[in-house]
Parts: sequence; C-alpha cells; structure tokens
Amino acid sequence: MEDITLAELVVMVVEPSPTQRRILCRALHDSGVGAVLESESGEDAYARLANESPDLVISAMYLPDMTATELVHRLRGSNERSATPFVLISSETRFQYLDPIRQAGVAGILPKPFSAKQLRTALAATLDLLSDGHADNDLRERALRVLVVDDSIMARKHISRVLLSLGIENTDHASDGIEALAMIDAHLYDFVVTDLNMPRMDGQELVDQIRHNPAHASLPVLMVTSEENANRLTAVQQSGVSAICDKPFEPAVVRHLVHHIIDG
Repeated sequence: MEDITLAELVVMVVEPSPTQRRILCRALHDSGVGAVLESESGEDAYARLANESPDLVISAMYLPDMTATELVHRLRGSNERSATPFVLISSETRFQYLDPIRQAGVAGILPKPFSAKQLRTALAATLDLLSDGHADNDLRERALRVLVVDDSIMARKHISRVLLSLGIENTDHASDGIEALAMIDAHLYDFVVTDLNMPRMDGQELVDQIRHNPAHASLPVLMVTSEENANRLTAVQQSGVSAICDKPFEPAVVRHLVHHIIDG
C-alpha cells in the first residue's frame, strides 16, 4: 500500500459503551479519518474483519466477551490479519495488563480520556506502518542486515514489519541472548535490535557480552523494551547500549534512532 492518507484509512472501533464509541468515532472523523466501522464485542469485530478489512483496529481493554489482549493475540495468530495495526484505548495502567499488549506489537496505547494530539500520533504511526512511501531510500540502498532479538514471536514480527516499513528488508530473528550471540558469531550484522526481559540471557547481559568481545564490541545495539523500572533502565544505559526505545514505539522514532546508531 503506497502513500495511504487519513482520508483513505478505514478504522474499526471495538468499544462496548455507546457513549465512548460515539466520542471515539467523532474524534476519528475530526482527525480526518475517512471511514469508521463500529463493533461492540471482540467476537463481532473478529468475524467482521474478514469481510470488511479495516486498516486499523482501535479497541477498549475490556470487552463483553474477551479482553483487548485476547483480541490482538487472535489477530496476530491469523495469517490474513496478523499485520493489522492495533491501538489500545484504556484507563488501565497496571504493568501486568499492559505488557502483553505491548509485546504483541501495537501502534499505540492511548489513555482514557485521550487528547487529539495523542490520537494523531497513533494515526501517524499507523500510516507509517501501512505506507511503502515512508520507506527510507538511504536505508534501503544500504541493504542493512539486522538481528532482532525477542522471546515473543509476535514482537519479533512486529519489529521486523517496522524495519521493513523503513526500508530494511534483511532481518534475522533470535529468541534470547544466547541464541543471538551464536548468530552474531556466525554472521555480520549492521546492528542489533533487542528486548530487555528475556529468559536464559536477557538484553542487558547480551549487551555486556557484545561489548566485552573485541570482535563485536562496536556493534550497535538498539534496546526496545516495555521496562518501567528507572533503575534498571539506567543500568542498561550504562552497559553500553546504543539507544533505548519504548514499546509501543513510533516508526518515525525508530527511523531516527537507526540513523543515529549507524551514522554515529
């Protein structure tokens, strides 16, 4: 899909409250979105996705028949809808409920109530994911090879989709730091994108291993994480990571960080 605009965007809103649904639909129309579909439940939304093919799904956290986490996991497990951008709108702030959504790969998480600016940011991230025209010709011409490290297969796929939208077509995957180190020894990578919290060897340990190996000490590493502990993030920064990006992230932010870490 090339250079899609807000006026061409089709958004499905999944919200059980008629009042909240009306507010969100009005905000989407005011933002310039061309078409908005409405659904009250997760099952209804999922059933309609096959025939109505929205470009973006925006959902409340708690639906009558499932949570937004269950809905996005069903989307990510579907061959037809696995790449559909997803935005959560919720007053939920607890890490244990938001982290599975972040790990699934979403275009944004907005609070209730949200501002017009926050909605525009999420819509801009969606357009970045959908539009081939946003690819960076410089990154494409460099033919970069990138290693994506995350224990969540959904997160790995989402990060790879974001990199592809930027023009980076050659990505390899590893599920933890130990697997990543073996691949780094076997291949020449331009940079590594890694999660922080992983089993066996986490992202911080992976960065430590890379920095203490003379053969790979200068390999750039971008940490993409949902970690909220400030002390832990400070320790990661001090370990020698090239840059840190939050989950969920905007493709434009990733583009800036990629240029920063590969251009110096």
